[in-house]
Amino acid sequence: MTSQSIKQFSFIGLFVLCLTGFIGPAFSLLLGLAFTLIFTNPYLSLSNQASKWLLKLAVIGLGFNVDFNDVLEVGRSSFVLTIVSITAIIGLGEILGQLFKVNKNTSVLLSFGTAICGGSAIAAMAPVIKAKQHEIAVSLAIVFLLNGLALLIFPAIGHYFQLSQEQFAIWAALAIHDTSSVVATASTYGPIAVGIATTIKLTRAMWIIPYTALAGVFWKSEEKASIPLFIVGFLFAALINTYLPEYSSFWQLGYAGAKHVLYACLFLVGSSVSLAMLKQTGWRPLAMATLLWCIVSSVILLLITDGVIN
Repeated sequence: MTSQSIKQFSFIGLFVLCLTGFIGPAFSLLLGLAFTLIFTNPYLSLSNQASKWLLKLAVIGLGFNVDFNDVLEVGRSSFVLTIVSITAIIGLGEILGQLFKVNKNTSVLLSFGTAICGGSAIAAMAPVIKAKQHEIAVSLAIVFLLNGLALLIFPAIGHYFQLSQEQFAIWAALAIHDTSSVVATASTYGPIAVGIATTIKLTRAMWIIPYTALAGVFWKSEEKASIPLFIVGFLFAALINTYLPEYSSFWQLGYAGAKHVLYACLFLVGSSVSLAMLKQTGWRPLAMATLLWCIVSSVILLLITDGVIN
């Protein structure tokens, strides 16, 4: 057996191990990261494609454990907070982008991704502002790094401040970029946190459309964004879970399977990191995005602990 064959066999074995659910989300991510940095990913292109689709599938499956009425209530009760927070984060990102002299498009993508939902928001905004491929790549790489960091440190911070599962869910949903990372981080904190965090984050993600439309006016772009299909799938799963309770045993199987898929996906996400990706980010956009994220996370945490956001 050649060294390449051993590497491939080991990679598949670790993927299956994560899929079983015996390994938690944080360790799955770290395992993938360690493997690719030490041995390199033998299926890099396939991992990138598979992780994107499987993550969407996992998010849809998580809807089988959510009450559709809760989704409506979250959307209604957080309407003003969502508009104010998204606008404030984008505005702060603009200021920091100028302070760090970050490329305009990269700054917009990072701000938009921080404000709404990471990679999905970046992908939606990129064609509207006519972002170049390297600007998109840098933004996605930075968001990935911050997502991974959040997965590792947020639960510890939450326990330090003795946040309830409900409080932690709100914090994670508002402060962590990508939906998948929000779900993974919340799942390490507790089952109640997962449902609340997923609902809040996906409700927030639907604001991609009005904000990209507004950006299109300023950039004089005819590009239109649409709601990501995995959000529609999540809403449909929540809908049938709520109004077809007689099949709850099947819905719970779907939910359990989604969590296993999510853990395996985090291994793939971690294994997709490369030294080239880390090098291409550059210190200015990385510093700008990190400072923006730290400010947003800290302010939201303060507002939650003070009872302003609940």
